[in-house]
Amino acid sequence: MNLDKTTDINIIVNKKRYSITIDNRTTLLMLLREKLDLTGAKRGCDRGECGSCTVLLGSKSVNSCQVLACSIDGKEILTLEGISEKGELSFLQKSFVRNDGTQCGYCAPGFIMSAYSLLQTNYSPSEEQIKDSISGNLCRCNSYHTILEAIKLASKQSSDE
Repeated sequence: MNLDKTTDINIIVNKKRYSITIDNRTTLLMLLREKLDLTGAKRGCDRGECGSCTVLLGSKSVNSCQVLACSIDGKEILTLEGISEKGELSFLQKSFVRNDGTQCGYCAPGFIMSAYSLLQTNYSPSEEQIKDSISGNLCRCNSYHTILEAIKLASKQSSDE
């Protein structure tokens, strides 16, 4: 057990390497937002219930508010900012905009990252698989229908490639 108050970690975020000294109480969400100025992941409930802070840790989507940053030394993280393509929104992001799946926009990054994780391994998911992949994300505006349509459109695009 590390009784020191800080830990040095080396991580890769959106394909960029970082060596950082952090307070052992720092969550991955705090690290991303406060130290790295990556604000795509949103602070919602701080209990891992809403999914607004979803990022990919390795290839797995996680609630970054529930991951202590001192536990991710050597890991790769992908955030909303890292899925753009050549400086432009990815097709998945454009699909959310086109289908109004970003109604207020607060939950959209979490939904997009959960869908992105699904579409990395399943190019043609069923509606049930899509629902399962986003089941840890809550939309306060209740725009689930438009979110589902956005993911379906993006999956059609990824299966056509």
